[in-house]
Amino acid sequence: MLRTRIAVSVAAAAAGLAVLTACSGAETAQPVIAPAAAGGTGGGQIANGQVGNAAPASNESKLVVADVASVGQVITDQNGMTLYRFDKDTAKPPKSNCDGDCAKTWPPVLATGDVQVQGIDRNLVGKVTRSDGTEQVTVGGWALYRYAKDTKAGDATGQGVGGAWYAANAKGGKAGQAASEAGVVKLSASNIDGLGEAIVDQNGMTLYLFQKDTKKAKTSACNGDCAKTWPPVLSNGKVELQGIDSKLLGSIKRSDGTEQVTIGGWPVYTFSKDLKPGDANGMGVNGTWFVIEPNGCKVGTTPSSTANQAPAADSGAGSSNNSGSGGTTY
Repeated sequence: MLRTRIAVSVAAAAAGLAVLTACSGAETAQPVIAPAAAGGTGGGQIANGQVGNAAPASNESKLVVADVASVGQVITDQNGMTLYRFDKDTAKPPKSNCDGDCAKTWPPVLATGDVQVQGIDRNLVGKVTRSDGTEQVTVGGWALYRYAKDTKAGDATGQGVGGAWYAANAKGGKAGQAASEAGVVKLSASNIDGLGEAIVDQNGMTLYLFQKDTKKAKTSACNGDCAKTWPPVLSNGKVELQGIDSKLLGSIKRSDGTEQVTIGGWPVYTFSKDLKPGDANGMGVNGTWFVIEPNGCKVGTTPSSTANQAPAADSGAGSSNNSGSGGTTY
């Protein structure tokens, strides 16, 4: 097993591999919100009077730091709706690059009046002029947005979408595990109790392959709600490997234009019901989802590990071999 860390371009490494299918953007399961303990309240000079989901009833509004399950501390508006930042924007100088159809999906938080802040340094709060002349709220120089598919307080379904959208933290940075530094994805060989060798990401979360992703396919077999349950591992072009042969590394283009990492030709995913490093609750779900080994095979298919293969089961969430929560089969 190789133990040398390798930094390679996904696009370059993809050449010559038998690339499988593409899948859609990474979205997290809908979380539950709880107020954060941090911060006091004070007046500001801007507001978020954006018309759209959870729009404020007046020109007075709040930016509040709150705890969102599976994401951590994020900025929300006065209605508890998660606020996001966009990697294609800039903070120095502040600039929004989300207009037109993008702004319909990601409504900007507009500055039309006064705003109160809770848990946020008011000196970090500002505004930027958009291409249509309106002014948008910024924190730490980053423009803030809502997500049209978040339907209630505590939703954070925009986290990681397109490998470019992340819930904003109190300083305007990226919140949550999906926000690895500089967009670098780090994959390592590890061991999972009861299963043996497996690949984990930079957060120690177990990676999976989907057997409905067939060889040489050009489209994804896991989109929409499936991709919320099984977020694809996306890359901005750079992946670091440890204990994994760089020749196995590749990528596929998803239907939304993002790139998904492949190992041994298999697109790789995390599982939304794995809550901590070492969890492998997705193993065997519906007989189609399997932990992936560092050699690019599903756990239990190599001669040395056949005895350790966990059976596919539909026994419910919580164990290493469960089928999820029921309902639609993925």
